[in-house]
Amino acid sequence: MKLPMSLLAASLTVAGCATITNDENVPVALSFSDGSRGTCSLSNTRATYTVDMPATQMVRRARSPLSYDCTTSSGKTAKGVIPSAIEGGKVAASVVFIDFGITDAITEKGRTYPASFVIPIR
Repeated sequence: MKLPMSLLAASLTVAGCATITNDENVPVALSFSDGSRGTCSLSNTRATYTVDMPATQMVRRARSPLSYDCTTSSGKTAKGVIPSAIEGGKVAASVVFIDFGITDAITEKGRTYPASFVIPIR
């Protein structure tokens, strides 16, 4: 009886860990508030990107905010940051599976950026 229970517990633990860990990158859909086109330079502590706008860019997860420096096709500029946040479900799952977020804390895979973000153009 101990062996089947041990196997069940082990399989649940392994399956649970697989759901806790995320991919290194997250998609972020970006556009300008005035609907124009242009280019943006995006960066965080892990990576730097140059994208044509509007775009959906795969961004490396990081604790730092995602900085943007953009220029529209008409020459208007915008600079700012998109904050990084901890995924709420990650904290609860981490406690349930008793890893206390160690895996994601080391890899920053528990962080995310908003799925879409509109860059304000004045």
